Amino acid sequence: MNNMLFPQMRSRINPYKDNVQGKANEPITVAGLLDNAKKILGPLYEGGTPDWSLENVVLRLEQDAPRIAIIGGSADHPAHIMDYMTSSRAAIRIWQNGGVPFYFSTPVMCDGTAQSNQGMSYSLQSRNAVAQMIVNQLEAHSYHAAFVIQGCDKQPLGVVSGLAHLDRLRQFRGDAPFFATFAPAHVLQGGTIPEDVLKKLNAVYDKAIEMKHEEIAEDLRDTMNYILQCSSNTSFQGVFERAVERGIITEKEHKYLEIRLAAATCDTKGGVCAFNGTGNSSRHLVAGMGLVHPALELLTQPPNQQQVNEAIDAMATMINKPEFGVSRLVKSNIRNAARIHSASGGSTNLMMHMVAAMIYAGYEFTLFDIEKILKEQPIPDLFNYSLTEGRDIFSLAMQCCDDTSRGMETLFYELLNNGVDMDQDTLTVTGTSWRDRLEYSESLPADNIKENAVIVSNPKRLFSGVDVLRGNFFESAVVKISGMPTPQLNQFDDKMAFVLFFDNEDHANQSLLDSKLIDNMKDNKLFSYEKLLSVVKYNASDEYEELKELDYNALFEEMTKRSILKIALVIAGQGPLAFGMPEMFTPMQHINASRTLKRICTVISDGRYSGVTYGAAIGHMTPEAMDGGGIGYLQTGDILHLQLRKHYIDLVKELDTQVVYEDNIKDNETRKQLFEERLTNMKRRQKLVAAVNRMVGHTDASKGVVPIQVYEEADETYVK
Repeated sequence: MNNMLFPQMRSRINPYKDNVQGKANEPITVAGLLDNAKKILGPLYEGGTPDWSLENVVLRLEQDAPRIAIIGGSADHPAHIMDYMTSSRAAIRIWQNGGVPFYFSTPVMCDGTAQSNQGMSYSLQSRNAVAQMIVNQLEAHSYHAAFVIQGCDKQPLGVVSGLAHLDRLRQFRGDAPFFATFAPAHVLQGGTIPEDVLKKLNAVYDKAIEMKHEEIAEDLRDTMNYILQCSSNTSFQGVFERAVERGIITEKEHKYLEIRLAAATCDTKGGVCAFNGTGNSSRHLVAGMGLVHPALELLTQPPNQQQVNEAIDAMATMINKPEFGVSRLVKSNIRNAARIHSASGGSTNLMMHMVAAMIYAGYEFTLFDIEKILKEQPIPDLFNYSLTEGRDIFSLAMQCCDDTSRGMETLFYELLNNGVDMDQDTLTVTGTSWRDRLEYSESLPADNIKENAVIVSNPKRLFSGVDVLRGNFFESAVVKISGMPTPQLNQFDDKMAFVLFFDNEDHANQSLLDSKLIDNMKDNKLFSYEKLLSVVKYNASDEYEELKELDYNALFEEMTKRSILKIALVIAGQGPLAFGMPEMFTPMQHINASRTLKRICTVISDGRYSGVTYGAAIGHMTPEAMDGGGIGYLQTGDILHLQLRKHYIDLVKELDTQVVYEDNIKDNETRKQLFEERLTNMKRRQKLVAAVNRMVGHTDASKGVVPIQVYEEADETYVK
């Protein structure tokens, strides 16, 4: 043992010394893991003659050698298909270094698979379930540390939260700190549309033009420009359904194209999808928390033995040192993580997950603490990411694998160069600080990439990330400002928008797939003529004199054509308590797949959005409708004042000679009655979610949606 890299643990109690049952039960799992690892690796095995006899395993357990759990994910998620290779390499190296390797995996939900079905109501809850499951296993089997194969969606921050929570508990009990290193799954290359399918799609385009459905044709062409990913399949679906409705293609042709595109989407080795969604945003964020060794951060295939060795060898410097405990690393790096997330245009989901991780780590922390961090200094947009121009996350991983970029170290470096006060002296799982890591300057500057750089040195814009919103009918909401190009931001900022209210996502999707949605609103005179004129006067005052004499239909059509009309498509009853807080990805994707709708529609919800969502998407609204939030009192025809740059959305009471805002939406008796009817419907619909998985007894989105008992015990004051 003295010649091994890992020191012995300084544990208060060693259950494997005092409890003979552990010594009897677990050695066969360790030896079995190592035997299987050697078989799996075959000629790639680099371990010499095996020495993991049951007696040697028992001896290491008796002597309190570091017991390190390799935490994988379920193989029914594309990110975890190749876990068996990474876990095999990790097991061998842990044993070589004098540790005792164990392996277990957690279920991992694929948000893409769960989209637009009941499964999405379980997505957010799975984050807390993962945290709970790993604490159960790590405590029951008395593990000291973890090598985490980081996947996608809610798994990464679920594991971070669970490990941070356990580390705080261990140190509270006087035990050795819990340490961990994360190995993100490699990036999955986007698919390519098969040549024969491409020809068929071009034929559909030509037919749509011939039939005078130019908008559908152009929407199809736009969608064809994207790399083939699960998210782009949803865009194709929306265009195909509109094409079927207009007789451009048959239902049979639609299904054929859908199947062929689906089969061409994912590489057989899996990985995290190449778009900058929640999976890759989590990759960047966890790296920003100092929990990812740079050798494993951005890869295009599963890590080799040398890369795994680098990360595991570095764990030797963390053993028995409280400053390297997971909770300490999360807390000390939270400002770095928030700024990296912002500069890289990260997912709105992570605004909630960052808060959750800090609360699980034991700190008093809310969404408004993240907002404060981001407002201390403007965070520039340094991520020149594109799904149509060859600058996706797979491209970034290729640049890292070619040693021309260093991923988040490069982004950290460029944030410093742009005057952002990063915390350089905080520690990371390399055993060193960020400052130490940046001293080695090879391939560090973004300008090292001469063509198609994803990370840039000169900002695209001087602002980025996710903004926190407030309003007179809600307390907090978020909008991914990085997902709105400046022209689109200008289209929606300081505009009056009519509410189109839906009490669930299904009804919203049905309406958005109706190619006559806009015509139906016009024909049904959904908004009064006087209100239309008032909106024209506010949204486009210089065009008011020209339009004011038009009749209703002509006015509505011109407002739509000129993008003067704005629709706030409100989807309520989607919060964590009501329905598990599903993502409103599909309605937003249908909007983005329509040239007309994306110019005039925003979505506002107490639900969430996918990390790949872009456009005017506002979510996480608190309080949620089922908790009495004002969003549940809105109704179709209301007018909202969108002030995105000022970070406000307000309900308008009067819009004539001046803007008068509503004082208290809940004072109106008609609205009260309407809300009570909706509340009854929400309670009925809530029963569609399994009772054991309902998020009762949790905080709201601004407080991370964590169990109340976790929130109440997070009593350590957060100080920079």
